[in-house]
Amino acid sequence: MFSVYAILLNELTYKIRATDLQDKDLRFYFSTLTTDMIVFGLKFAYQRMKAQSGGYLIPGRKSKVKRETLLLTPDQAAWRLSNWKTMIQSYRRMGYSYPTISRIKKSIKQIALTEGKSRRSKK
Repeated sequence: MFSVYAILLNELTYKIRATDLQDKDLRFYFSTLTTDMIVFGLKFAYQRMKAQSGGYLIPGRKSKVKRETLLLTPDQAAWRLSNWKTMIQSYRRMGYSYPTISRIKKSIKQIALTEGKSRRSKK
């Protein structure tokens, strides 16, 4: 009726070359984290290193606001502002939150205003 499982725990010893600061950090992490968390962290670090060396990890990616506004011309920015309700629907379909959409609008306004100033100065 009842099953008895024997859990075998292995005590492991590893030799790692580390500086004094790294040694202090390792001792702290090994004493405070569970074995599952340590293994999880090592897997994560390994996958990240593999992605970075493979060239498909892009650290420091652009924010959503920059992605939406970086290459906008002032004419495009003005069009987006005049059709803002449609743009809100489009951004919501992409999963952007209202605060993000508000930041995008602020950036688009800046782009549209810079063109207006530069056109006035050219005349």
